[in-house]
Amino acid sequence: MEASQTLLREFSQALAKIKNRQDLEKIRVTFLGRRGKINQLLRQLPQLPPEERKTQGQKINQLKIKIQAALAKKEQQLASQMEKNLGREKFDVTLPGYRPQLGHPHPLTLIKWRAIDILQRMGFEVFEPPEVNTDKANFTALNIPADHPARDMWDTFWTREGHIPITHTSSYQNWIYRHRRPPIRAAVISRCFRHEATDASHEHTFYQLEAVYVDRQITVANLIETMRVFFSAFFEHDLRIKVRPSYFPFVEPGLEAAIECFFCHQKGCEICKYSGWIEILGAGQIHPQVLAAGGVDPQKYTGFAWGIGLDRLAMLYYGIEDIRHFHSGDLRFIRQFK
Repeated sequence: MEASQTLLREFSQALAKIKNRQDLEKIRVTFLGRRGKINQLLRQLPQLPPEERKTQGQKINQLKIKIQAALAKKEQQLASQMEKNLGREKFDVTLPGYRPQLGHPHPLTLIKWRAIDILQRMGFEVFEPPEVNTDKANFTALNIPADHPARDMWDTFWTREGHIPITHTSSYQNWIYRHRRPPIRAAVISRCFRHEATDASHEHTFYQLEAVYVDRQITVANLIETMRVFFSAFFEHDLRIKVRPSYFPFVEPGLEAAIECFFCHQKGCEICKYSGWIEILGAGQIHPQVLAAGGVDPQKYTGFAWGIGLDRLAMLYYGIEDIRHFHSGDLRFIRQFK
């Protein structure tokens, strides 16, 4: 019998024994939780021959959908039964109340704290920019004038007053250059907004982290080593960094950076798409015109910047498969993180 069929039979037996919502939640965590049995099956896929992975992956996803539907139906049945019981039962209003259940930080908050702690130990000053800014801050000061085709890279919201809910944390670079003198070591963390369709890996509202370093004789080598130190500390693995050329208007040269896959140790898995590398961020040497727009002399100073979505970091760190969970408001998801 296949593993998915065996797991479905095990789930059916457990479902039949559910008597209350506490039992239901235990079953949900056992089968669908971050370390649940469904995720255990998914982690075994890389061990299968390539021609079997797709078929088995589809079967596991179908099983997951069946389990979710069965749990939802059972939850409705329990709620209906509770309403009937309330109609028959009497309450003793003199009984003492229950101690309220205390909350805890959101997983994105935990990831934010972790990233800030590492960057501050590396000597970076942390900034939280305004979430609504001007066209100049978000585009023009970053070497993206009104007629620049690169504006199409950012699907932008606009307010009626002509301001922009920021599309990236780079919108704060100009302010930093005008209010800090080199050497500048800045870490910018903020919520960002883009007018795009949502799916398992894209959200219209997300959090971004950007690191900016400006000083004399700063090179790409400094950029790569800074990223390596940060991500090695963040994921608690001694990681290598790989870069390839890319294009962003506010850096020259522009780079796409990848870290070696610490899930499979570069043997190839679903997370790294069997390449051994996880593409993780965009980066580059700050464009001289961007420095000059902020009052920094590009003849004396150079610098680098790199930016990554905190949601992306959280998904990798906690093994979360769908970015939409973060803003779902589902306490069953939030309560998994302590």
